[in-house]
Amino acid sequence: MRTVNVIRAQLRASLSLAVQYRLDFVVEGLLAILWMAVTLVPLLVVFQARQQIVGWTFPEMLLVLGWFVGLKGLLEGAVSPSLMNVIEHVRKGTLDFVLLKPVDAQLLVSLAKIEPWRSIDLFGAAAIFLYAFRQLGRWPSSTDLLLAAAMLGTAVVVMYSIAILVVSIAFFAVRVDNLLYLFQSIFDVARWPSSIFRGTLAIVFTYVLPLALMTTYPALALLGKLTLPTTVGALVGTALFAAFARAIWRVSIARYTSASS
Repeated sequence: MRTVNVIRAQLRASLSLAVQYRLDFVVEGLLAILWMAVTLVPLLVVFQARQQIVGWTFPEMLLVLGWFVGLKGLLEGAVSPSLMNVIEHVRKGTLDFVLLKPVDAQLLVSLAKIEPWRSIDLFGAAAIFLYAFRQLGRWPSSTDLLLAAAMLGTAVVVMYSIAILVVSIAFFAVRVDNLLYLFQSIFDVARWPSSIFRGTLAIVFTYVLPLALMTTYPALALLGKLTLPTTVGALVGTALFAAFARAIWRVSIARYTSASS
């Protein structure tokens, strides 16, 4: 219960801070809408000349894009702002104030800062899904929705774990801001299905930096095309990856605590 109360207070403080600057709130919200519109342009251009791309039709590709838009909003609205605070704390040597609180430090720093206007991306993603399924002429089954929800969970965990790994480097090499921005830039690749990539890139974006798991697998789940072995592999791989990120975080925190004591 104490943890829940601390989390609630942390979220309330983050939201209160964000809405204090109302003009910024409105401007950033409008920019988020503009960004979503621009995101559609490459897809529209590509499908002007062809009906399919590596077996994906336009409505099916929209499902991938919908997951990309939603996850991008989550990444830039909650994950990155909060974890950038960690880097700043490490740089200034003020992380001790966080570590002394009676709640798991990783949980606390993950909720430190939220940019609520990025929630517009979630509504945009929902609109893209609705339009895509209307174009397909059918709706996902309950099983498809459950699998998609499971894949969404794995996508969020993997995305968060990658960010945690990047931030953990800050305990060893303080200036890692650019690495987090680099990950945000690389994440743009996730707007395309993983089957577009071949050779080394396919291996990298499936196993090393699993962008395929983040957007392609959830889209396949909604289409009823995600196989059981792929689902199990994604769940197991995500659990292992999250455990690895957690272990690295604990090592980094231990190093920081030892150095500051």
